[in-house]
Amino acid sequence: MADPHIPVLLKPLLKAVEPVCGIWLDGTFGAGGYARGLLAAGADLVIGVDRDPAVLAMAQGWAGEYADRLRLVEGTFSELDRLAGQPLDGVVLDLGVSSMQLDQAERGFSFLRDGPLDMRMGQGGPSAADLLNSADEAVIADVLFHYGEERASRRIARAIVAARPLTRTEQLAEIVASCLPRPKPGQSHPATRSFQAIRIWVNDEFRQLVDGLSAAERALKPGGKLAVVSFHSLEDRIVKRFMQARSNSAGGGSRYAPVPETAPAAFRLPFRRAIGPDADETAGNPRARSALLRVAIRTDAPAAEIDAGALAMPRLPAKGGS
Repeated sequence: MADPHIPVLLKPLLKAVEPVCGIWLDGTFGAGGYARGLLAAGADLVIGVDRDPAVLAMAQGWAGEYADRLRLVEGTFSELDRLAGQPLDGVVLDLGVSSMQLDQAERGFSFLRDGPLDMRMGQGGPSAADLLNSADEAVIADVLFHYGEERASRRIARAIVAARPLTRTEQLAEIVASCLPRPKPGQSHPATRSFQAIRIWVNDEFRQLVDGLSAAERALKPGGKLAVVSFHSLEDRIVKRFMQARSNSAGGGSRYAPVPETAPAAFRLPFRRAIGPDADETAGNPRARSALLRVAIRTDAPAAEIDAGALAMPRLPAKGGS
C-alpha cells in the first residue's frame, strides 16, 4: 500500500522551480512533504503555514531537525503575505484536503470512514452538520451543483432536508448514495462530489484560493516562483485564469473587440500547460491521478487587485440560511 502522505507531484514541482534557494512559504503545510522537499533541494528557510493547529502540533516531533530553517505558523494561506512578514523567493500551495485529514475519521472528511460530520480544516466556524441542518434546501442544492458539479443536486438536497438532523458522515454518504445510480466497477463513490462540495463550502475554499493567489503576488520578489497543485477542475480553472490574467496571456480580442489596455504583467508563465503525474507516480500514489501543477514566475511589475469574477470563481451561497 502506498504511503498516504506522499506529496503529490513533488519531483516535477522541484524540477519546475529549480534552483530552489532563499525563503519559501508552504501555504498548505499538512504532513510537511513539500516543506521537506524544498529544504532538501536547497531552500534557506521554509515558512510552513496551516490553518489546522493539529497539523502543526504533529510536526513538532520532527521540525527540530531543521532548526531555524523551518518556521511553522498557524493561519490561512489567504493571508500568506502578512504571515510571512518578508518578501519571498517562492510559494507552494497544495489545494484540497490532506490525506492525513482524510485518514482521521473524527475530522469528518471521508465518506469511507464513519465519524462526526465536521469537515473543518481549522477548529473555528460552523461544521458541515451545522450548515446542513440549518440551511435552506435551495442553498444546499446550489452548493452541491456549483461546488461539486453534482447534477442530482436538487434531489440530494431534498433528501438531506428530509433526513435532518444529520450528525455522521456515514449517514450523509448513505443519503447521497440513495439518490444516485449504483456505481459501475471503477467509478468513484456516489458521494464523492457531494462531500467535496460541502467541504469547500464549510472552509470557504474558493475565496481562500483567490485571496491566496493575490497574497502570493504581493509577497513574491521579482523572479520569485508560485507553484500550485490542484485536484479539482474548478480549482484548477481559477488558478489557470489567475495566472493567465496576471501574465497578460489570456488572449482574446478581435478587430471588432480589441484587447483592452491591461496593467503590466505581474507574472510570466514558463510552461504552456499544466504538469500532470507520470505513470509511475499514478501507480504508486492513486491520489495523484487528478493532480495538476501550474507554475508562474513573478516579474518586477507592481501587484494589483484581481476581479474574482474574471476568474470564474463560483458564487458562494450564504452559509447557514436563506
